[in-house]
Amino acid sequence: MIKGLAITPPIIGRISIGQVIERNGQRLPSKDDQFTITQQVQTKDGWITHPLDKQLREEQKQDKLRIIPVKVLFSEPELNLRSEYSMFDRSNGRLLCTGNGDTCKRVTSEGTQELPCPGPDLCDFGKGGLCKLYGRLNVLIGDEQDFGSFVFRTTGYNSVRSLLARMMYYQAASGGLLPYLPLQLRLRSKSTTMSRRAPVYYVDMELRTGMNLDDAIAEARRLQEGKQQSGFDQAALDTAAQRGYANGLSEDLDEEIPGVLEEFYPASPQPSHQSIPSGQNDIMGRLTQHNQQH
Repeated sequence: MIKGLAITPPIIGRISIGQVIERNGQRLPSKDDQFTITQQVQTKDGWITHPLDKQLREEQKQDKLRIIPVKVLFSEPELNLRSEYSMFDRSNGRLLCTGNGDTCKRVTSEGTQELPCPGPDLCDFGKGGLCKLYGRLNVLIGDEQDFGSFVFRTTGYNSVRSLLARMMYYQAASGGLLPYLPLQLRLRSKSTTMSRRAPVYYVDMELRTGMNLDDAIAEARRLQEGKQQSGFDQAALDTAAQRGYANGLSEDLDEEIPGVLEEFYPASPQPSHQSIPSGQNDIMGRLTQHNQQH
């Protein structure tokens, strides 16, 4: 295996709750109140819609797609949703630092080093919105397509916290049957004083509509037994995923990072009063804090 190359689940499409729009000559991220499922191909008009997007809207008889039936690939929640604090260099798209609030891996003049990670609010290296939470959720949609997954990227604390909590609870309550449970993503909203009472949208996970936990667990157990009889090894799959993720510093390929930065790390001039540690201006670029609540 080539060192430094993270091996991630194959991606065949994207799930988003926003888009990048052009306004006053600038390309800016814009939140949405529905899901959009796209292919991995982008034109000057934006991402090309995936056929599943239209199919689900017709099945649900809704103009706005707010529920997506899914299954997850792995037993461990943090293999399905990887989240960490990340800081990118906007000038060249390189990942400079990634941490979990305890330790981080940071690119320095001496190579990649493991250092303490106090989190973005207390870190001099990434303060001022230069470092933020970044999560990637991989799910299967519709009929199982081997390991071909759709990725949902987010910098929203609400989405990351809700998704991880749900998967942790479902995994525990089902006795380890998380990959076999019939699940769905649901778009929810809430308002806070920080949002000035305007709705903030985030992604949650729940059992499929019309199913209770007992029925879902019974169905998952039947599916697990059938898979085991066919020779499917879920534990080995989880181990392979762990090895693949650990093999590299960044999951995102070089050609993907500009789009990630544009959508989740939009640039704006640094406030004049902000103190930037000496020598870091060249690698920090012009990152600023984006709305972290979606």
